[in-house]
Amino acid sequence: MKVIYDPETDSLSIIFRKTKISESDELREGIIIDYGQDGKIVSMEILDASEQVSEPQGISYELKSKKDMAIS
Repeated sequence: MKVIYDPETDSLSIIFRKTKISESDELREGIIIDYGQDGKIVSMEILDASEQVSEPQGISYELKSKKDMAIS
């Protein structure tokens, strides 16, 4: 997975897997989901990211354990 913030376009992209995009869907204004030929999500793009995300230039990554998931 790769996360890219472009301050020039103020867009945030989350790339889940590297494959050709065959279809895109704008879920709501400024949030675009890209799908591969198999129908699975390839990436997500958020436009006007600084208005949508609290810190588009920073990222916090957390890996939950199976034990944490059972509690949630």
